[in-house]
Amino acid sequence: MPGYHHLHLVSDATGETVGTVVRACSVQFRQIETIEHAWTMVRTPLHMERVLSGIEATPGPVLYTMVDGRLRRQLTEGCARLAVPCVSILDPVIAVLANHYGVETEGRPGAQHEMDAEYFERIAAMDFALAHDDGAGLETIDKSDVILLGVSRTSKTPTTIYLANRGIKAANYPLVPGVPLPQEIERAETPLIVGLTKDPARLVDIRRNRLRLLGGDQEADYVDLEAVRREVAEARRLYSRNGWPVVDVTRRSIEETAAAIITRLAEHRARQGVPAARGKGAAQ
Repeated sequence: MPGYHHLHLVSDATGETVGTVVRACSVQFRQIETIEHAWTMVRTPLHMERVLSGIEATPGPVLYTMVDGRLRRQLTEGCARLAVPCVSILDPVIAVLANHYGVETEGRPGAQHEMDAEYFERIAAMDFALAHDDGAGLETIDKSDVILLGVSRTSKTPTTIYLANRGIKAANYPLVPGVPLPQEIERAETPLIVGLTKDPARLVDIRRNRLRLLGGDQEADYVDLEAVRREVAEARRLYSRNGWPVVDVTRRSIEETAAAIITRLAEHRARQGVPAARGKGAAQ
């Protein structure tokens, strides 16, 4: 395929790590069209031979996450023979950490995916987010780590799901004009409450698209710009009266919104004297 470039991603586990790194780097080369070849769960010499055969058939740079020394040598020597670049994306970080801590690495494939306590915390957080989505589960909402408030279409649900994947118990509640905030939220003392907001014009565009898909009334206040401006302004006044931090999601991705919330959560926990969270739920 003229104009296309092959890229091989090799991993002894699910390939999630190398895939994430490639996606982060690829945005810097939007003028390049790549075809990604994902080789996952590569844990035997026979499997590695099949990988090398695939690389030979469609040559291109190889990025890998492998901890088994024998398989690493097989891959790097094979790539050298085929004259294709071969890069371990984890080696620089592991080397720095090993040197700093003064210990040897354990070399366990897929160790980050083991079902340890952190894994089950993430599952519990996901269950919590689903049970407290869009105003549900008010009777236990005070057990949240974070409560997200916002008018319709401010990315509340996807943000809570993303936070849950970081082990953070997040709930969200939709602000509706003329509907008072439930006492369960106003009385909540432990959770961090964050107000989400978005540019009214952008909200109208998103809402119109949604109504179009659902066959809804395009003339409703839900998509009237002046009504939406009042709606957003009232939400901001609510946040201000209660001293709740505000995150404007207009130009933020879900990941960027979550990162801002995680930072505020760390500050909130510090003020409450709660030990800093470890692993996925820690501020990055």
